[in-house]
Amino acid sequence: MEKEDLPLVAEWVNDSDFVGEYLLPIQWSRAEIEKVSENNPFEYKMFIIEKKDGTKIGFVSQAYMLHFWGKLLEIGYALIPSERGKGYCTEAAKIMVDYLFLSKDTMRIQAHTDAKNVASHKVLEKAGFKKEGTIRKSFFVRGEFRDFYLYSILREEWKEPKILK
Repeated sequence: MEKEDLPLVAEWVNDSDFVGEYLLPIQWSRAEIEKVSENNPFEYKMFIIEKKDGTKIGFVSQAYMLHFWGKLLEIGYALIPSERGKGYCTEAAKIMVDYLFLSKDTMRIQAHTDAKNVASHKVLEKAGFKKEGTIRKSFFVRGEFRDFYLYSILREEWKEPKILK
């Protein structure tokens, strides 16, 4: 994500249609997003997903989640509603996995997703992730505690870049 992408990202994260029914609705100003992108202890990085014609349609992200055992590398993603279901998120997730295993000394990449978000489950499974289990009632979203699934991919399961195939 470049600095000139901040207004668009702010528009996306503040749009209930973009956030959808599975993510926690938040309201962030452009200044707050800029602050997080510049000063983040979790090494959070967001990459803009673009179509071949340069149209910006979403993002894929990486972050280190702090745990008492160390840092856990996690990815996330979101697309504008009109571009969902077309394979863009799956391709972006595969590229992110390739990038992280090629550039980071990590044995594991993980992601979590709402248990009801079947489209996200498919993205992760097509990108090589395995479902590890259910994190029961872990997030309070839209008036209820939700179960989330935890997915991961290990370096030995990845073996080689997938996006080049």
